[in-house]
Amino acid sequence: MLQVTFYDQTEDSLLEFAVIITKTNGKWVLCKHKERDTYEVPGGHREAGEDIFETAKRELKEETGAIDFTIKPVCAYSVKGESHTPEKRYGMLYVAEVFSFEKKLHSEIEKKIITDRLVENWTYPLIQPKLLEEAKRRGYI
Repeated sequence: MLQVTFYDQTEDSLLEFAVIITKTNGKWVLCKHKERDTYEVPGGHREAGEDIFETAKRELKEETGAIDFTIKPVCAYSVKGESHTPEKRYGMLYVAEVFSFEKKLHSEIEKKIITDRLVENWTYPLIQPKLLEEAKRRGYI
């Protein structure tokens, strides 16, 4: 059973990844990885020596082509019980508003979509809807 837990704060050294709930002109920005037929919010793993906020900005740029944007932290969270990693893993959740994009993507993302409605075919269906729910509950979206 997958367990997602939210925290107002957590030890920075625990944070492995950043996930960014992204909108532009009131619409959702979602990504499709080249190797999958599902969609996800932008995000990715922290690189060695990288600040988690820098991770969020880098991943947003790489996966959506965002050039001009605002980004804010929402909360930390942990995921426990994933089949490939049963131990608890920590991430930081952000929200972003994008004002302009590059024309071309430079990452493993095949395409981005800008949509009024959230998708049903999530890459991580047991995690991503909970992150959106928490950001909404906290008044960020």
